[in-house]
Amino acid sequence: MIQNKLNLTKSIFVLFTVFISSFLNAQDVQWLSWEEATQLAITDTNPKKMFIDVYTDWCGWCKKMDKDTFQNAEVAAYMTANFYMVKLDGEGKDPIVFKGKTYSYIPSGRRGYHELAAALMQGKMSYPTVIFMDENLKILSPVPGYQKPVPFLNIAKYFGDNIYKEKDWKSYSGSSK
Repeated sequence: MIQNKLNLTKSIFVLFTVFISSFLNAQDVQWLSWEEATQLAITDTNPKKMFIDVYTDWCGWCKKMDKDTFQNAEVAAYMTANFYMVKLDGEGKDPIVFKGKTYSYIPSGRRGYHELAAALMQGKMSYPTVIFMDENLKILSPVPGYQKPVPFLNIAKYFGDNIYKEKDWKSYSGSSK
């Protein structure tokens, strides 16, 4: 009888520990609106770089990247510390003002696109695409496609830690031959 109670107590403790650790490993990212992030970039005394996740509602890879990559504890902590993070609907209907210009939704075929998303992605409309911008809101690079946590963090650190100022991507990533 006592052994059964001890086994039950151990089992409950293990389940509780697994539940708590999985809860702690999932991390919520603080996403900002475009307006909030650009305002912070202008008004903060020590502004961060800006990160934009361009997505659509119908994009399965966008949802997978949200779940697998952005919710990864290490990715979320690094991104929150180094970037203002923005989600931008590539097919959003609301106008957005950026650097004195108003960007709008453009109807096109079955689906339209947002002019700001097209400008940030340099006309290559592919979802998901993430955009890295410097502290002065200058585009550093669009990065198209789904990224797993480790490769994504490698890219984020390239921009977030200013490595891009010293090394080209091929040298940094080890992809030069």
